[in-house]
Amino acid sequence: MTVFFLKNMENGKLYVVPTPIGNLSDITYRAVEILKKVSLIACEDTRTSGKLLQHYEIKNKLLSYHKFNEKSRVQQLIEFLKTGKQIALITDAGTPGISDPAALIVTNAIRENLAVEVLPGATALIPALIGSGFSADRFSFFGFLPEKSLECDNLLSRIAEEEATLIFYEAPHRLLQTLNLLLEKFGNRRIVIARELSKLYETWYRSDLLTLVQKPELIKMKGEFVLVIEGKKNILIDESELIGMIKAKLDQNISTRDLAMGISLQSGYSKSHIYDLILKLKNGENI
Repeated sequence: MTVFFLKNMENGKLYVVPTPIGNLSDITYRAVEILKKVSLIACEDTRTSGKLLQHYEIKNKLLSYHKFNEKSRVQQLIEFLKTGKQIALITDAGTPGISDPAALIVTNAIRENLAVEVLPGATALIPALIGSGFSADRFSFFGFLPEKSLECDNLLSRIAEEEATLIFYEAPHRLLQTLNLLLEKFGNRRIVIARELSKLYETWYRSDLLTLVQKPELIKMKGEFVLVIEGKKNILIDESELIGMIKAKLDQNISTRDLAMGISLQSGYSKSHIYDLILKLKNGENI
């Protein structure tokens, strides 16, 4: 049985408001109206948000709400809403909740039967997906990859067989490492990287993983990046043919790593899968 709860309109309302990811003009009229009328604006960085509000002559009170104080701020904001006041939640750029704080306050507001209204608006992943030219019929978004190597490896191994278009966010200091990981786990695939979307130096890189790993100088390692990767395509050879291909080259004077990479490019299988097969064959295991 489905139970519907009516929002308690005697209490306040939480508005989740997207803000521009670069160009300050990328904000809706409605978002500006709400930012002007609410009692309080919760934001990641009061200095960053202050510039946006000044641009639109919005003079409401700001309160910091970010990943480092999110837990301590939630109850304070919930109590504020219960007094009948309205709060707008924004982040430094884009839609709150998309790789930015929001889930905790939204969950708690819903639990307290408080009204939550989410506005449509700017986010980096959709422009990058459409601009990539890859299929948008099915796509999976993963935000930033986990920082812990084991969690990252497990995630990439789990989604390596995904046929949908894959989307990630990445920072410049981790981009090359991430490209190497993607090549290792996925094999060579087409990739589009959107850099600094909607900003003055917006740049699009259309290539494949191997090329960018071998020639990282092609990318300016500065700014914010969205990685759009083509989903896995049907492999032209089966596992038995792959094993035969590996056996035919085992006696060549090639390192396991280079052999795995070469066969990956020929077969479409991931480098990590081929690497494991090579080790098993060298150890005399039956596969």
